[in-house]
Amino acid sequence: MSNLADELKQMIIDVLALEDISIDDIDDEAPLFNEGLGLDSIDALELGLALKKRYNIHLNAESEDTKQHFRSIQSLVKLVESQAA
Repeated sequence: MSNLADELKQMIIDVLALEDISIDDIDDEAPLFNEGLGLDSIDALELGLALKKRYNIHLNAESEDTKQHFRSIQSLVKLVESQAA
């Protein structure tokens, strides 16, 4: 598992105040929304702001690409890596 994945998991836990969850509880491939971690659209907005602050990534909330980026930790890792390149 990459350090970036752990960093993103910790960011999700911190930003969304998920006190009962540790980074080990979040599977890299599990969905972040619905049946996975159970995040909702408000959570997505907060995560989008956190990604903008921490990694200077600007996302379009209405974009289908954005929905794909937020699919799992793995897809967020790919997004951050692609923006950093």
